[in-house]
Amino acid sequence: MQADNFGFGTQIRKSPYFDATLRWGARDFSVYNHMYIPRDFGDPEQNFWNLVNDAILCDVAVERQVEITGPDAAEFVQTLTPRNLTQMAVGQCKYILITNADGGILNDPVLLRLAENHFWISLADSDILLWAQGVAVHAGLDVTIREPDVSPLQLQGPKSGEVMQALFGESISDLRYYWLREEQLDGIPLIVSRTGWSSELGYEIYLTDGSRGDELWEKIMSVGEPLGLKPGHTSSIRRIEGGMLSYHADADISTNPYEVRLGRLVDLEMDAEYIGKSALQRIKDEGVKRLQVGILIEGEPLKGPNTTFWPLEIEGENIGRVTSAVYSPRLKQNIALAMVSANNATIGTVIDVMTSSGKTRATIVDFPFYDPNKKVATG
Repeated sequence: MQADNFGFGTQIRKSPYFDATLRWGARDFSVYNHMYIPRDFGDPEQNFWNLVNDAILCDVAVERQVEITGPDAAEFVQTLTPRNLTQMAVGQCKYILITNADGGILNDPVLLRLAENHFWISLADSDILLWAQGVAVHAGLDVTIREPDVSPLQLQGPKSGEVMQALFGESISDLRYYWLREEQLDGIPLIVSRTGWSSELGYEIYLTDGSRGDELWEKIMSVGEPLGLKPGHTSSIRRIEGGMLSYHADADISTNPYEVRLGRLVDLEMDAEYIGKSALQRIKDEGVKRLQVGILIEGEPLKGPNTTFWPLEIEGENIGRVTSAVYSPRLKQNIALAMVSANNATIGTVIDVMTSSGKTRATIVDFPFYDPNKKVATG
């Protein structure tokens, strides 16, 4: 497939790995953070098995970085998130939420602290660069906010550790879950973190010189392929099994942290006056009117992820909607994340799902559906 076959125009950016992914079998792309992202390397079920049995390399340069530096960087970053960052060390990563004044979720990124006054916000799909720059205008804080030349890859799966050791040496195995370190690979400058969007053992490799993207991809694949590494794409099957949010699907600006059961990322007691603090206090005091749940959908295996929000009903009354659904070949079940009215969120409740092929039954269950304590990813 030729790069010229994609006709969205120059306003959709290509990653430093774009041409390499085409050579290695990428068949289709979607757009995320105004960039192309590979979504198809063949059978998505085989991609899932490659991930959970071996390892896959994914172009996730669409995870754009918002870089915040300057004397007041730490104070400014804390204004953006309700998660308490006072104990965050240099070299540590944290999963955070960015909220607006109403407590709505604007993004659920990973925050990386590279130095005392140097942070990256590794984004899900929304324009937080513009948000942060806007917040800074009247913040009265000395910060510089920009998008740096940084393009991550994800190396995920049980054999990812072996591949990383082959690339960087045995010392890389000392890198702890949600920590980062600076590395070089034959002179290519990198930041490496023990993070990823797969619920599997994995690493993210942040390239800090986009001119060397093709070279980096080929070096990783040449070392990793004999160890079982395959080119791939982020797996909807695995992330839904793991109960991981996909922004714009499972959460958006109208969703608050308590609805998606992420109250642990909200500190209402700390002194910092972050954006949305008073709204989040009110939401907690009043309680939520809806909750995220897991559901098992009966019937034949789904042919792919849902592309619309399927309504949910009890005795003909709408109680919510399916946000992400897929067939898990490992669990041999149709699994889904859904948002339902809080008074109907009880485990065991039987509901009707209006799928694209008609009405079927489902049952509310506990989730994540697989490895709920994240022993795979943290191990």
